[in-house]
Amino acid sequence: MKKISVIFGTRPEAIKLAPVILKLKQNPDFDCRVCVTAQHREMLDQVLEVFGIVPDTDMNLMQPNQTLGKLTSRAIEMLDKYMADEKPDIVLIQGDTTTVFCAALAAFYHQIPVGHVEAGLRTGNIYSPWPEEANRVIASRLCSLHFAPTETNRQNLLNEGISAKNIFITGNTVIDALFLALDKIKNNFVEIPGLSPAVYENRNGKPLVLITGHRRESFGAGFESVCHAISESARRFPETDFIYPVHLNPNVQEPVLRILKKTGLSNVHLINPLPYLPFVKLMNISTFILTDSGGIQEEAAALHKPVLIMRDTTERTEAVNAGTAKLVGTDYNLIVENAALLMNNPAELEIMSKGSNPFGDGRASERIVDICTRFFLNQEGSLK
Repeated sequence: MKKISVIFGTRPEAIKLAPVILKLKQNPDFDCRVCVTAQHREMLDQVLEVFGIVPDTDMNLMQPNQTLGKLTSRAIEMLDKYMADEKPDIVLIQGDTTTVFCAALAAFYHQIPVGHVEAGLRTGNIYSPWPEEANRVIASRLCSLHFAPTETNRQNLLNEGISAKNIFITGNTVIDALFLALDKIKNNFVEIPGLSPAVYENRNGKPLVLITGHRRESFGAGFESVCHAISESARRFPETDFIYPVHLNPNVQEPVLRILKKTGLSNVHLINPLPYLPFVKLMNISTFILTDSGGIQEEAAALHKPVLIMRDTTERTEAVNAGTAKLVGTDYNLIVENAALLMNNPAELEIMSKGSNPFGDGRASERIVDICTRFFLNQEGSLK
């Protein structure tokens, strides 16, 4: 059996790697070992519980008020020891977090090959998203296998000199996870904590807008602008529920609570971050979504939910090109105007809702496991 270490630390990573882990554990050729840095803690644990995944190693490395520099240094030190002790035959990482960068570097130091799930996403701006764009670019230089969700991602890697023989278009594993979650929701009643069932059950066509926001580059004036735009939109459309699971970061909590809570608008619902299944349920019943999240842009396309992207750049340009998403940044006027357009213009809402899903068919995990199998079957250590 070949030992595959799957290393991750955040909620989005856990969601996107869960279907890969489940496929690996079904394969008798692999000894799949799960290592979490716990860069997120409670939010990570919730996802692991949903998919029935128990980590073999839990580094629990986060500390209060930890800077990126301190997080990086602790992660490198702990992952270096992990590589030395565990000696995996290959490491799998996902996405663009500090955990991804550090795991790729630690594996490189031990000359262990790395497979990068969700490889090749780029904005071309090293500071947006920050620090994720840099994490992705650096990780790509250190990886042996690049699992690109789309042809655009593949082309990005080719443009950077990555060998075509090591790039594989797989689709995005977030769609695999989403389909698994939808099956669970269909077969079970899922409560949404913090909301009365009257808000999310039997809505009979009443509009619902889901909001998320957490990007570091928006902290300060950007978040204040977003909050004022949400307030104005809620004031204009009192029959629409605006639901905002507020990220726990104090840089998000402070402006959101200061600006939105004091409005007293009964159709603005500020709740705690949601576990994965209730969040998927909320996405599935929403009219459209306001977000700065990358993964939600992909999930929303599969659910045929229009997205207004509250960022200046996106590494998921496929969603914009497919017509399922629009970039509005943190600009007050753009957010208010585009939200109103979707509210007032059913034809525009329908056009965005019917855009194609460019991110996969739910079989990305299956393809990744197959590629790993072929990687080890080749005695040269590289794929043909």
